[in-house]
Amino acid sequence: MLDLVAIVITLTAVLAWFNHRFLGLPLTIGVMAIALLLSGAMNGLDALGFGDLEARAETLLGRIDFNALLMNGMLSMLLFAGALHVDLDRLRRYRWSIGFLATVGVVVSTLAIGAATYGLCRFFGLEVGWLYCLTFGALISPTDPIAVLGILREAGAPEDLELRIVGESLFNDGVAVVIFTLLVGAATGEQVLSVTQGGWLFLQEAGGGILLGLAVGGLGYALMRSIDAYRIEVLVSLAVVLGGYALALHLHASGPLAMVVAGLLVGNQARASAMSETTRRYVDGFWELVDEMLNALLFVLIGLEILVIPFSPALLWIGVALIAIVLAVRFVTVGLPVAWLRGRLGFRRGSVRILTWGGLRGGISVALALSLPDGEPRDVLLTVTYLIVLFSILVQGLSIGRVVRRVINRA
Repeated sequence: MLDLVAIVITLTAVLAWFNHRFLGLPLTIGVMAIALLLSGAMNGLDALGFGDLEARAETLLGRIDFNALLMNGMLSMLLFAGALHVDLDRLRRYRWSIGFLATVGVVVSTLAIGAATYGLCRFFGLEVGWLYCLTFGALISPTDPIAVLGILREAGAPEDLELRIVGESLFNDGVAVVIFTLLVGAATGEQVLSVTQGGWLFLQEAGGGILLGLAVGGLGYALMRSIDAYRIEVLVSLAVVLGGYALALHLHASGPLAMVVAGLLVGNQARASAMSETTRRYVDGFWELVDEMLNALLFVLIGLEILVIPFSPALLWIGVALIAIVLAVRFVTVGLPVAWLRGRLGFRRGSVRILTWGGLRGGISVALALSLPDGEPRDVLLTVTYLIVLFSILVQGLSIGRVVRRVINRA
């Protein structure tokens, strides 16, 4: 295990250095793009008969449980770090638009994308059931806070739109994971999906996650307020994340939602009245470093995962079609409420374009697809998920800055 960790961290450091020194791309996009090129080079060398680099790399990646690494490890820290720097007072101003996009938007998107996926699979003769297609709709619908946070800030998005997208991505992630869990259980026959049972499980997961986040965040706040020692307070914040997320898993509550709520509480309440200036500097510095390093590690792994993703012409065509469909569904689920509630919710001109193009998909979608049970549905949905995520990060992520500047200049 130590060798595996050393290899991944060393590779990430080298790729991050190369990107900073020669490419100058945003860190997450740069390291992922280089990792993709590296994967392609290994594939090409293997096809030409030069060594067995690809086989060794596949063996290495096979030892990494991407789903467990992200969902039970990295995600808690990344979500907490993202929520830590969100101004809760400003977030409350946009609570209705964020709440709508993170709930109704995710449900509508799940149904629409699921129906389109089912039709495409039937057209190409692939055996993917209706419930599995809905499961795919759930895992690909939410915008990914891990992908969104850094890229939008570097793009210079208007403050109100940045807050809406970041707030939505922090909360719709937890909602989508709950819906995904319900649908996977129904698709595999482990549970019967009914409105009553689904509503109860959703309440348990989502409501329990929010309450747990308030509890562990409040406990962290109380401990920080009782002392003035930055080393211990940084350690307390780390305990809130790791302990709170582990407790959420045991209680069958939503860990992502718990971490978002805890991060908002510590980042606002504790920052205002429980931390000295020195403590604020160290807490912010610690979590910014954690956020940057884990993001880099995550996107390197996404770039390397292409070596173990099954591809075929039919899957490529389905992936291309669904890229367009996912963007179209995002445009509709964002555009209709904006057009209907523009005056009440204060959306600026050009909001729909930024919200649509800035709705990036990332590592959470890949991790959820990897957690599907083995079989043809998993192979199909994993490949399509990967294609959409690659397009989202490389194409949308690299061009969102130009979209933002164009909208601002026309405003």
